[in-house]
Amino acid sequence: MLSLEQVSYHPATVPRPLLRQVSMAVHLGEIAVVAGASGAGKSTLLELVAGLIRPSQGRICWQARPMDQQQRHRRCGLVFQFPERHFLGLTLGQELQLGQRRLTEERLSAVLTQVGLTHVSPKQPPERLSGGQQRRLALAVQLLRDPQVLLLDEPTAGLDWSVRDSLLELLGQLRTGRVLVVVTHEPRLFAPLKPRCWQLQDGGLAPCQGNQPLTIKPV
Repeated sequence: MLSLEQVSYHPATVPRPLLRQVSMAVHLGEIAVVAGASGAGKSTLLELVAGLIRPSQGRICWQARPMDQQQRHRRCGLVFQFPERHFLGLTLGQELQLGQRRLTEERLSAVLTQVGLTHVSPKQPPERLSGGQQRRLALAVQLLRDPQVLLLDEPTAGLDWSVRDSLLELLGQLRTGRVLVVVTHEPRLFAPLKPRCWQLQDGGLAPCQGNQPLTIKPV
């Protein structure tokens, strides 16, 4: 189980906390959808869980044990909203093998099959892929790390309906044996996955009423 206990984040450069006493718990096999408008702090929440930044107060725990920043980074995989943040100007094959000392052909083939990229040449640079393919490549990079917690920042943003629906189907498969946390301004898209839902607003996090995804209005 992933749990956040009274987590706040207040950078010194801003007058008010970006996140205030946020608490939530998500069990293995569950998908948590955190809904919020642009600027609500959704990406900041994921970066805290992933160990990219440190909370100002509170604890982030796995199986009720607090994790330090290094443990969070090791246990969690974050797929950014903009896939190009993952890539270093290498070929697709090089991007996938980066940092993977013991990667076997069987393991690589299994992950590429899982994300639907077996037909793409490993010599192709990621920038030549479609938006949906770039999302899948970024997801594959994280899956090769075999994270127990998979964090996805606006995974459906900018995708057409057919690509979006296939990605949602994939996320439904990936929940097995993992915790999935998705942040989005389109929470109703995830309703078929029967997620647990929270609303992030004004730095605070609260469960959605009746666990029903909300329609988020831009601010």
